[in-house]
Amino acid sequence: MHVINLGILAHVDAGKTSLTERLLHSAGVIDEIGSVDDGSTRTDTLALERRRGITIKSAVVSFPLDDVTVDLLDTPGHPDFIAEVERVLGVLDGAVLVVSAVEGVQAQTRVLMRTLQRLRIPTLLFVNKIDRRGAREADLLRAVSARLTPAIVPMGTTDRLGTPEARFVPGLPPAALDVLAGHDDGLLAAYLDGTVTDRRLRAALVEQSRRALVHPVYFGSAVTGAGVDALLDGVKELLPPAGGDPDGPVSGTVFKVERGPAGEKIAYARMFSGTLRTRDRVPFGRDGGAAGRVTGISVFGHGTDTRADAVPAGRIARLRGLADVRVGDVIGEPRKAYGHLFAPPTLETVVVPGPGVDQGALHLALTRLAEQDPLIGLRHDEVRRETSVSLYGEVQKEVVQATLAEEYGLDVTFRETTPLCVERPAGSGAAVEFIGEDPNPFLATVGLRVDPAPAGAGVDFRLEVELGSMPYAFFKAVEDTVRETLAQGLHGWRVTDCTVTMTHSGYWPRQSHAHQGFDKSMSSTGADFRGVTPLVLAEALRRAGTVVHEPVHRFRIDAPADTLGALLPVLAGLGAVPRTTETRGGLCVLEGTVPAARVHALGRRLPGLTRGEGELESAFGHYAPVTHGTVPRRPRTDHNPLNRKEYLLNVTRRVGG
Repeated sequence: MHVINLGILAHVDAGKTSLTERLLHSAGVIDEIGSVDDGSTRTDTLALERRRGITIKSAVVSFPLDDVTVDLLDTPGHPDFIAEVERVLGVLDGAVLVVSAVEGVQAQTRVLMRTLQRLRIPTLLFVNKIDRRGAREADLLRAVSARLTPAIVPMGTTDRLGTPEARFVPGLPPAALDVLAGHDDGLLAAYLDGTVTDRRLRAALVEQSRRALVHPVYFGSAVTGAGVDALLDGVKELLPPAGGDPDGPVSGTVFKVERGPAGEKIAYARMFSGTLRTRDRVPFGRDGGAAGRVTGISVFGHGTDTRADAVPAGRIARLRGLADVRVGDVIGEPRKAYGHLFAPPTLETVVVPGPGVDQGALHLALTRLAEQDPLIGLRHDEVRRETSVSLYGEVQKEVVQATLAEEYGLDVTFRETTPLCVERPAGSGAAVEFIGEDPNPFLATVGLRVDPAPAGAGVDFRLEVELGSMPYAFFKAVEDTVRETLAQGLHGWRVTDCTVTMTHSGYWPRQSHAHQGFDKSMSSTGADFRGVTPLVLAEALRRAGTVVHEPVHRFRIDAPADTLGALLPVLAGLGAVPRTTETRGGLCVLEGTVPAARVHALGRRLPGLTRGEGELESAFGHYAPVTHGTVPRRPRTDHNPLNRKEYLLNVTRRVGG
């Protein structure tokens, strides 16, 4: 039996979860279609999802399609939860991207389509809501071609569009041949010879759809069921089945982690190779450094998950027993990962516990939330007894607040959201501490040089000393500590885009005397290198200097042309910089950049400035130097190597050598 791991993706409110319900009903898995408004859908299981009517967590449900098993993954549509989508994309065989026939191509639709194309994930488009007043066909196809991809093949046309009786009439249009021939020289030759058959055309459609060269487009309605059967036929015929050798080495990827009733971790994993069995002991982690025994396996089928003894390549399963598993971990043999597909969070806020909230319970609850979503970066300040979380937007903050209240009984509020800045070296700087020389109290020689690197380069650690000049463990201690220390630069922000080079090294070998044990006072250990490295790096950074950069988003605004005069002053007041302006008839398209901290305010003000017709699309663009106002600082949470006396008192209880 073939398996297809299918993702359903869309901009929020395009009807993605309603389509999932209709697919399950058409496949005979459910007898009654759930409603998003009533909170009765199969995949929105969280109370918060049901109450808000939005998907927050990805969900898996399975249904049979003749001789094919479809493992369907419903994903969030709101951009604040893009991290959930990112994790799902790495385990898909194909996708259905839902577009509203009324609202058309929206901001998140474009972000998702660009990513699907970059990953070459075969994708069908389903134009939903053809039964709604204002639904469009020809205009929408032109918008899809212009704003998503020109490589589309309409799989039919509509009848009675915009009425409750609207239906989808299957049939390839003549223009399909032009699109398909553009990717197939043999088909083009047959077209010129006049020998193209329907069978040859269909074969080209299947082959090119499965290679993500073209994207078939279906029209329909999740509410009435129009076009859904044709879409199911397309899923079966035009999307590739899951691959993988069930007899090969075990290899899988964890894309979701949740907690069971007893607090135990349950990992959702897609198997790409081999067969994982209950009681198997397997390595897992980003580098395979952990190991655990699988105590339970559940596979998905016919709308639910059931216990199984094994899960083969190609399937998705829920795994129990891997206590330390995290989202993104590889199970078994390593495989190539996509890495981060979307920009990291660019905002941060401090969690403020309400009256009577226990700090320990709050810390545990936030840690568990971060297990499920690693991009909720936790930052604990032990001195001020504060915890910060990184976020994509205000809606995500509201969801975290509600989750803490409903699932953990913890009442919290948040401080004002602030941008997550970074620091980049302004120049080069070097420093060194020598073993046995005041004021170095550590039995280690470490010299480091910091040099700027191109934007986006990250952090690179290099050696200018012989690798054999001291034990490898000491070099590893230095590198690991360098990376940890760079989490807080001169202004408290993460330092990035730099090269750190080790220029000096030295140690005292293990000292002992006849009939005596190990003499620590005369022997270097890893702790010495971990202790002195922050002091050396802090001094090198001080000499190099750093520049604080704030996150900046690219934006695109589609609005009536006569509202441009009202828009421009507001954009200037928010620190936005328009780059290009284009007028198309009565529509104005404005593109530019805006500080990440002002995107939410821009989104709030846009409807009032554009009579409710303006559409904002924004995405992280780059980091730019802070040139206005006071340079933002973030309180330190480490032992502060910038203050030598304070650092040594905390680390060694001594001030000098």
